[in-house]
Amino acid sequence: MTDPLSTLIDQEWDLPLPAPAAALVAALVAHGGDNVASVLFYGSNLRTGDVEGLLDFYVLVDSLTGWRDSRPLAAATRLLPPSVEYWEVPWQGHTLRAKVAVMGIDQFVRSTRFDGLDTTIWARFTQPVMLAHARDAAARRQVRTAVAQAVTTATRWAALLGPTEGTARDYWEALFKATYSAELRVEKASRGVSIVDHAADRYTALLPPAWASARVPFEERPDGRLHPLLSPTERARAASAWAWRGRFGKVLNIARLVKAAFTFTGGVDYLLWKLHRHSGVRLELTPWQRRHPILSAPGILWKLKRMGVIR
Repeated sequence: MTDPLSTLIDQEWDLPLPAPAAALVAALVAHGGDNVASVLFYGSNLRTGDVEGLLDFYVLVDSLTGWRDSRPLAAATRLLPPSVEYWEVPWQGHTLRAKVAVMGIDQFVRSTRFDGLDTTIWARFTQPVMLAHARDAAARRQVRTAVAQAVTTATRWAALLGPTEGTARDYWEALFKATYSAELRVEKASRGVSIVDHAADRYTALLPPAWASARVPFEERPDGRLHPLLSPTERARAASAWAWRGRFGKVLNIARLVKAAFTFTGGVDYLLWKLHRHSGVRLELTPWQRRHPILSAPGILWKLKRMGVIR
């Protein structure tokens, strides 16, 4: 018998995938073949319905070397997942663009556990997500279990870090405020509020069954307010444990940025697209500049300065 939390996840996954997103997923699966266990579609485009910008996907694979046939890249992804790629796919006379994160399905499952120090994966996948592809029924069950685990991890932390009593919204906003502060993010502090605003009813419906799955005892007041039955000692221990995650998270994000500088497949094309989108400037690079983006960066920056793009 399916539990209520998994039922809610399945209901989200049964919604139709936008045609442009489906076209990108088809290209990803064609590249990876049977090595691709699942593809998840997530991010701001899913929340807003806008598919004209950069679409976000996670590709979960059995073998990291089977995705790019590169042992160094596989080793880097095994050490510090995920690896990020930029994709462009022609579709109906347009160019579809996507940021694609790749990691092992086993890594994804581990990263959603409550006891992990890295908050980024479970925090991301407690937000709206669609299963864009599953290789078979077993792969669907595996990724659904992991996403459900991400939600229970998130809501358990929400109970521990949030108010002693409040609405479902209060707990989600407290959670996202904590996770954003644990990462190097450029968004404003109100970002967590806007995330909840995009699907307020969803988050309200998700919290009680997630707490039940996470074995968080709670009471619901007649006015609908929630009261997790947690002791001051449990909250104090959680605050201490979260402080460690905050310190680790910032270091981890810096390490990922350094790794991305050397492993971001298609990163040059991504930066050129971003430059054109925000400034209208089309910059053409030489083959050498494409092969050595870091070495050529000073010259490119100087050229952009002369063009008035940067000051």
